[in-house]
Amino acid sequence: MYNLAQEQKYIFEQIVERALEYRPDVIVIAGDIYDKSVPSGEAYQLFDSFLNSLAGIEPTIPILIIAGNHDNQERLQYASSFLERHQIYIVTKPPQEGEEYLKKVTMSDSFGEVDFYLFPFVKPGYIRHLFPEEDLLSYERAYELMLNREKIDFERRNVLVAHQFFVNQGKKPECCDSEQMSLNVGGVDSIDIRVVKDFDYVAAGHIHGPQTFENGRVRYCGTPLKYSVSEELHKKSITLVTLEEKGKEPMIETIPLIPLHDVRRLRGSLDELLQTKEVSKEDYVSITLTDEKELYRPKDVLSEVYPRILEITVDNSRTRNIYAGLQGFDMEAEEGMSKLQSPLDAFREFYQLMQQQPLSESEETVIVEILENAGGDVS
Repeated sequence: MYNLAQEQKYIFEQIVERALEYRPDVIVIAGDIYDKSVPSGEAYQLFDSFLNSLAGIEPTIPILIIAGNHDNQERLQYASSFLERHQIYIVTKPPQEGEEYLKKVTMSDSFGEVDFYLFPFVKPGYIRHLFPEEDLLSYERAYELMLNREKIDFERRNVLVAHQFFVNQGKKPECCDSEQMSLNVGGVDSIDIRVVKDFDYVAAGHIHGPQTFENGRVRYCGTPLKYSVSEELHKKSITLVTLEEKGKEPMIETIPLIPLHDVRRLRGSLDELLQTKEVSKEDYVSITLTDEKELYRPKDVLSEVYPRILEITVDNSRTRNIYAGLQGFDMEAEEGMSKLQSPLDAFREFYQLMQQQPLSESEETVIVEILENAGGDVS
């Protein structure tokens, strides 16, 4: 694991510089301020410094913030009433009482007023008590009911700030590996964009890769940094949205964000990777070694050239045979069909290959216990 504080600070500084350059009418942050409910003190300090820098721009640019599914509602809401006096609006919870409604912030430009509705991440259970007549409340139905109770005047220009998993007639947004684990199996958390189709623009958070639905009127801006190897090809950016008169499609411009260190995959033999000059050696790298021969402590050797190694894997004929053995498939050898290894033997060989040393007696005891508990054939 690497401390990303410097990477984040570098990106925050770019965002502040672009805000000074472009002077937007409002800045929107659509959830997942932090990556976990109890962030570190350093994370709090970084975000606090970022907000202070944005708030220091003259004339003042209002900032709209909602909570995402990773944020702690109570922690993020701290000092929100004070911040609102400085035009920093933070909303962490959906309405909880019958007389409560979504936070609405109204801005004005040369075309008139624009109503921004701040709708933080919501699960059906958060608001079920508001709709006692509903027996089964899905994500989509809950969202639709919450918006309907607002009685929004769609003759006006309206922007929704949201943090949900939107789909377009069953078509899902592109997700990376780092997000798949947090999305519910079977898509039970999905909300069709028909529910938000009447908004002039939907500024959506939740998905790491920038992408749009509905001719750009529903847009995921994506994260400002790459947080996993699966985001290697993402082009991180700020989304600049221009709204004109009612009924006109929004104009969208992406402003690139350049990371301090990029994230990339590298593949090749040890010698090839040590000699390549095609990539920055300072990037965060996921390395796949293709050498057929066993290598002695390859990470130590590679670390002298690549100081930010995220992971090293081996992909050659031997590891593919081992993987196939673990999956229970026969592999065709040159002399015919090879006999499958037992799970324990396969793991012994795999461990030896990856660690360059055999399993210790205590480690093997643990593996045997795991295999027995799983109901597998250890022999």
